[in-house]
Amino acid sequence: ANMLDAMLLRNGGKSASERQAQESSSAVPVAAPSMLWCHCYHHCPEDSANNTCMTDGYCFTMVEEEEGGQPVLTAGCLGLAGSEFQCRDTWNARSRRALECCTDQDYCNRNLHPTLPPLVSSDFGDSSIQYMALSISIIVCSVILALILLFCYVRYKRQESQPHYSIDLEQEETYIPPGESLKDLIEHSRSVGSGSGSGLPLLVQRTIAKQIQMVKQIGKGRYGEVWMGKWRGERVAVKVFFTTEEESWFRETEIYQTFLMRHDNILGFIAADIKGTGSWTQLYLITDYHENGSLYDYLKSNTLDVKALLKVAYSSISGLCHLHTEIYGTQGKPAIAHRDLKSKNILVKKNGYCCIADLGLAVKFNSDTNEVDIPPNLRVGTKRYMPPEVLDESLNRSYFQSFIMADMYSFGLIMWEMARRCISGGIVEEYQLPYHDLVPTDPSYEDMQEVVCIKKQRPSFPNRWSSDECLRQMGKVMSECWAHSPASRLTALRVKKTLAKMLESQDIKL
Repeated sequence: ANMLDAMLLRNGGKSASERQAQESSSAVPVAAPSMLWCHCYHHCPEDSANNTCMTDGYCFTMVEEEEGGQPVLTAGCLGLAGSEFQCRDTWNARSRRALECCTDQDYCNRNLHPTLPPLVSSDFGDSSIQYMALSISIIVCSVILALILLFCYVRYKRQESQPHYSIDLEQEETYIPPGESLKDLIEHSRSVGSGSGSGLPLLVQRTIAKQIQMVKQIGKGRYGEVWMGKWRGERVAVKVFFTTEEESWFRETEIYQTFLMRHDNILGFIAADIKGTGSWTQLYLITDYHENGSLYDYLKSNTLDVKALLKVAYSSISGLCHLHTEIYGTQGKPAIAHRDLKSKNILVKKNGYCCIADLGLAVKFNSDTNEVDIPPNLRVGTKRYMPPEVLDESLNRSYFQSFIMADMYSFGLIMWEMARRCISGGIVEEYQLPYHDLVPTDPSYEDMQEVVCIKKQRPSFPNRWSSDECLRQMGKVMSECWAHSPASRLTALRVKKTLAKMLESQDIKL
């Protein structure tokens, strides 16, 4: 169309002077020899008169369909150069048009009446291609479906021919022989070096998780529920996480399976698994079961003598010390900070010693890269046990020692809870949470900031502690643990050594 426009303008330009000369003498000029006069419409040169133009080629009339579907009629002059090619122009699918040319006489294109070609042949071609594509697609899908059905049938027949027992159960028996206890499995795992303190092999874990029988619910928290379960008659604790707490489940599982993590005073990890279908999911964490429950529950219903007090305090700090300590070597253990230390996250064993649990918020320190591995979950700890630097948001998150010292503040509060329940001179205080007399039952950040950061208050000591050497020393230790400045606080190792000396002075064997 652009070429046609240019040629029409060029031809109109060529005859302009001649037409001007002739127009002055008569209304309808006479054509020069070998030149042709044509009727023009919509394609007239700028200097044309009376809808006429002159050319050395052809006169044409064209009908073309616009975007809205309306036919538009056009007439004018075609220059000789290229006109034969243009007069043979045929319609196509993109632009529907019809063009007719003539040279037999002047204004011959007035008698030309081109019509648009019908759409029948194009639609038929398009629809036939569509039908062919649809037919091929149906055939291919049918062949694939037939192959899938054949594969399923062959597999079904193969399984039918095998003995009628559970393949899963067969595998379970293969990996966990009858008569094996959890203690045997863990000891075997450590002795052959497959775990060496980093947990049981994954297949054994999944097998145990599959065979657990849930007995009763024994606790509930913000992360999920805790159940007492049984595996081959042995009692185990099953922590069932909410699906929204997947990050906590993953983090706790990862921490428990850290190399050289297993310790008498850290809750014994057995297995972790994800159970579920497309509509529901359960995240399981299976650990040792301790019937005495948490230190919080134990202290509410039991009093302690000096021996029992030193046992729970020493075993708790021993677990924390192992957590905080980095073990160097080819496969060493990174330093780990708990970040949610409280009496509810310490469990009391049957023998009166304690172990540390709930590692879902723990952070690891990679000494090779000097990086602090902080979990991405949204839980931030327990406000009542938060140190001042966490409450006022001044804690340096890129400095791992900050998290270690935050743990020590929380441990100081836990020691206070323990000491209140120790009988001396026939006197003992009722169990209370730290700051029970200074903040509400469910304190806000503002409540804790006011007491801990601004007023710098700490739990008070009963008068009787000053007359009991053990409680007096315990009071001194906890005061140094909850010091306002993190740098002034005692380390876990220092507290452990102090308590060890106190045990020796009481002639208590570790």
